[in-house]
Amino acid sequence: MLSSHDALIVVDPQLDFFPGGALGVPGADEILPAVNRAILAFSERGLMVVVTRDWHPADHCSFTDQGGPWPPHCVRGTSGAELHPGLELPPLFTMVHKAATPERESFSDFQGTGLGDYLRARGVRRVFVSGLALDYCVRATCLDGVDAGFQVVLLTDGTRAVNVHPEDGDRALAELVAVGVRPLEGVPE
Repeated sequence: MLSSHDALIVVDPQLDFFPGGALGVPGADEILPAVNRAILAFSERGLMVVVTRDWHPADHCSFTDQGGPWPPHCVRGTSGAELHPGLELPPLFTMVHKAATPERESFSDFQGTGLGDYLRARGVRRVFVSGLALDYCVRATCLDGVDAGFQVVLLTDGTRAVNVHPEDGDRALAELVAVGVRPLEGVPE
């Protein structure tokens, strides 16, 4: 059952993380119906919807040209940094940018963004997390959400893993469950 103390976090639903993007996650397109159902459920009840995105400068430390592990992706001002057009956002939602300076990498939506304080100031106690990718930014966001004192629910039908190694997604899910994250398919009424 959703309550007035709940918020939805949609992690990095950006074009570069969908098939054909610079860091396309296998099966990412499959999450859009579940994410859109969650957005609708929260917005219809007047609950907070938070959408996050990587907002990298062109010389970000995570890029291979700077010695990092990733090809350039989600560079602000590029089409790859834009939200997926299939995302059905409500008129009012909160946008959070992360990893927006050259020298700072951040997988978690809580790291360096003030998101925890923002949610607490609005009475949020439980966050429902979906988005991309399970074994990177979704994992880090869930872990930091727990560390920040929130109850965390992972919407399993609203995320997919990169799976650089075949079991990365399964390992991430097991780790999250071990720290108290509740996996859930679908959004409760």
